[in-house]
Formats: sequence, structure tokens, C-alpha cells
Amino acid sequence: MAKTNPFTFLQQVRTEVGKVVWPTRREVLLTTIMVFIMAALTATFFSLVDLGIRTGLRAILG
Repeated sequence: MAKTNPFTFLQQVRTEVGKVVWPTRREVLLTTIMVFIMAALTATFFSLVDLGIRTGLRAILG
């Protein structure tokens, strides 16, 4: 692997960071809201599954 000096490395990093397409504020907000909604739906689903298993086991075990 070729070695580069720190100055060249920092120039390359700056060039690559310049190529990044940063999300807009609206995109970040919508994505954050979607993550919270999906987390709530997942928590609700697993709570209902847990409730069903617990009820079933109580009925079977007495």
C-alpha cells in the first residue's frame, strides 16, 4: 500500500467530504419521525405477542 503524507491525506479527506450529499432539515425530520413511529409499532407488536404468550401459558399451566 502506498504511503501518503498527512497533508495529502487531509486534502483527499476534504475532497471526499465535499462529495457527500447532506440531507435537508426536512429529510432528517421525516426520517426521525418514521423511526419513532416504527419503534412504537414494534414495541406494540412485541407487547401484544408477549401478552398472548403469557395468557396462553397461564391457561395451560393453570
